Amino acid sequence: NNNTNNNTNNNTNNNTTKIAIIVYTLYGHIGTLAESVKKGIESTGAQCTIFQVPETLTEEILGKMHAPPKPKYPIMTAAKMEEFDSFMFGLSGRFGIMPAQMKSFMDSTGSLWMGGKLVGKTGGCFFSTGCQGGGQETMGIATVTFLSHHGMVFIPLGYVDPKVMSIDEVHGASAYGSGTIAGGDGSRQPSTLEKDVGESHGKHFATIAAKLAA
Repeated sequence: NNNTNNNTNNNTNNNTTKIAIIVYTLYGHIGTLAESVKKGIESTGAQCTIFQVPETLTEEILGKMHAPPKPKYPIMTAAKMEEFDSFMFGLSGRFGIMPAQMKSFMDSTGSLWMGGKLVGKTGGCFFSTGCQGGGQETMGIATVTFLSHHGMVFIPLGYVDPKVMSIDEVHGASAYGSGTIAGGDGSRQPSTLEKDVGESHGKHFATIAAKLAA
């Protein structure tokens, strides 16, 4: 996962769709998949920046969990969301639901909800879970409720990439979004198939987002 590359597309045309990928990544799986999604987004000419949400765990707890250092992505704030047309949320599963860190961030957007600041914007999601039953669909459903309350439009992956339906190997992804399977101990990294689907997801998402932002 190369987080040292320039994180923002240099295309600054005012008509360019601005998409923020907002992630919480503990062991790096979501960070890796986010890079593939970003590649797909940028292939359409859209402008894309990867952000991360604030960590809520202490350094002591993270150390006991053997968590690696955080990537160098900038921190997203609720206020900054007004600057973007569209959002992709990268979610690492916790007991079939999104992590508390992402939920805490979403809960901080109350002032945007009160002002209708996100109405009409678009959103999507992708996932990392320990196993195939770990939330590849339930986290998508949870994201839809957040978007709906803000009056936003959900753009699912569907099955636009046939690899989502492949049974040749274990892999993440569902109709709600692309995904990866980390394994119970987190040792499995995103596969070529999963990264390919992530790229397809980003391209499809950005194409639809641009039409709705026009």
